[in-house]
Amino acid sequence: MRTIHQLVDMTGRVALVTGGAGHIGRTMAQALLEVGAKVAILDLPEACDRCQREWVEASDRTAFFPANLEDAAKLTQIPNQVVSALGRLDVLIHCAALVGTSQLPGWAVSFPEQNLDTWRKALEVNLTSAFVLSQASASELARHGVGSIINVGSIYGVVGPDWRLYDDTPLGNPAAYAASKGGLLQLTRWLATTLAPRIRVNAISPGGVQRQTPEPFLSRYVARTPMRRMATEEDLKGAAVFLASDLSAYITGQNIIVDGGWTVW
Repeated sequence: MRTIHQLVDMTGRVALVTGGAGHIGRTMAQALLEVGAKVAILDLPEACDRCQREWVEASDRTAFFPANLEDAAKLTQIPNQVVSALGRLDVLIHCAALVGTSQLPGWAVSFPEQNLDTWRKALEVNLTSAFVLSQASASELARHGVGSIINVGSIYGVVGPDWRLYDDTPLGNPAAYAASKGGLLQLTRWLATTLAPRIRVNAISPGGVQRQTPEPFLSRYVARTPMRRMATEEDLKGAAVFLASDLSAYITGQNIIVDGGWTVW
């Protein structure tokens, strides 16, 4: 029987993280580096450049792939490029997404103002790209029998928004965000039964993450959360390592909700 240290050790394995230069994606990528994995970052060109400059010390265990997630043709090439650069592919974390604070017309606005073009863009980035990359990566992820796909969902893919939190704030909660995250969670379950037993597929659904969160939203959110605070990026490291490594070797089709108890009531 292996020890916990052996189960968590990801030395020799390679992970691809979409949105890996963003707040949550970067934290998950860093966590995997800490347990020995090599990490490929897929993000927009400027974000990749910035992350690469800041991660000079890990240059021998990282690779960067600038791409737009709406470019399906480009995405299908990425898994083979990761294998060429880092030797193999064992983990795919789909973290990139248009979120509530994304600056898009017809996005974080009232329901009557939300527009179809932005709805379609959100589904393309948040959901369709996960399908495209999962399909393109499947053969490589299955090759060594330890493949793991982790889709980053949201509490708003599970429950509806409490609009009382948003009164008199600049924040929004687009319908397309909720629909795309809900779709991503069902895609997780579908892929779990389809790609087993050589690939496990699970999801992590964060609650609100504090990052210059304005008042009065912050106080309202904290008051509604059993743990009495919003999340930090660090709160997501454990779940990412758990689902990526052999710590969760017999777990698939699950959604770990990291929300301080938000969805309990």
